Amino acid sequence: MNTPIPALTDALAHAELLHDRADLEAVIAAMGRRIDAALNGERAVFLTVMNGALIFAGQLALAIRTDLEFDYVHATRYRGATSGSDLHWLREPVVSLTNRVVLLVDDILDEGYTLKAVRDDCYKRGAKKVLIVSLCTKRHDRLVEGIAPDFNGVELPDRYVFGFGMDYHEQGRNLPGIYALGESA
Repeated sequence: MNTPIPALTDALAHAELLHDRADLEAVIAAMGRRIDAALNGERAVFLTVMNGALIFAGQLALAIRTDLEFDYVHATRYRGATSGSDLHWLREPVVSLTNRVVLLVDDILDEGYTLKAVRDDCYKRGAKKVLIVSLCTKRHDRLVEGIAPDFNGVELPDRYVFGFGMDYHEQGRNLPGIYALGESA
């Protein structure tokens, strides 16, 4: 029997707006300036992690003044399961990463298993440096060892979050803010 997908409108009725669009745009603009300073004119590969980072990556790319080469990846460790295993590529990078700086751009750093696996794969492909760029990081003590953002926009509570690229049961990615479900939802 198929379980019905909870309605986004019901989630929003029990959600708290953590960051609105104006807040996020200001944070992203500041991140762009910090990334420009770190790149110091070096052309990097801007590698977006799909699907969640799409909205953030588009705005961040416009905030970075240094010329970039673009590519994207789509990887999962879940493949329909509720716990992760080995990395499974839905789309691998096409651009050569050999001897390049890579900006690995993702929407959220939660526990970090998938992002760490993608970062490690970039190094296996010859990247000389991989900079983790996340719109947000959750505050908790479950972060996998050896992964941290080099550039992070906002910190979030350890709650279910959605909007601005992050989904609520594959809904709400295009909401212009970041929401957290209420404690009782």
